[in-house]
Order: sequence, then structure tokens, then C-alpha cells
Amino acid sequence: MDGSVITAEIGIVNRRGLHARAAAKLVTLAEQYSANVEVAKDGQSVSARSIMGLMMLGAGIGSSVTLSAEGFDAREALDAITALIEAGFHESD
Repeated sequence: MDGSVITAEIGIVNRRGLHARAAAKLVTLAEQYSANVEVAKDGQSVSARSIMGLMMLGAGIGSSVTLSAEGFDAREALDAITALIEAGFHESD
């Protein structure tokens, strides 16, 4: 990428929302990319590499978050994180 920021808005679909285990999965995935990825809700933005930050967003089921990514693999990072969230963090309940 050329330094531009790409964004995507997505709804949280898993029953427990962005709780500790889901946040850990998101962090693990974000760390696989060099892009700077942030997650925002209600005007508060945190690094996708911060478990505590993600949990502090209080993103429960049905809430909407905005993902933003910047860096050469930003599109790949955003696509992977979007897929994880859309899959309900691969939780069975």
C-alpha cells in the first residue's frame, strides 16, 4: 500500500462479543501482519494488538466496530480480521 488508510465497518455477531478469548484471537491474527490495525467503537480507537484495549471497547453482540489498517499488507490484514469477526471468532456458542 502507499500509506493510505483503508477502513471497514463490521458488526459483532458472536454471543459474548469482544471478550477476552475473542480479543486474544484478534490480537494473534493482527500480529501476523505488519500493517497498523486499529479497532474503533463509539469514538474510541485502540490497537488491534492490545487485548485489554479491545476488551475496554465493550463491543457486545450487535454492536458495530470500525476497522482501519495502514501498511503494505493492510488489505490482507483487514480481510483476515473481518473474516474472523464475521465467523463469530469461531466460537461454538
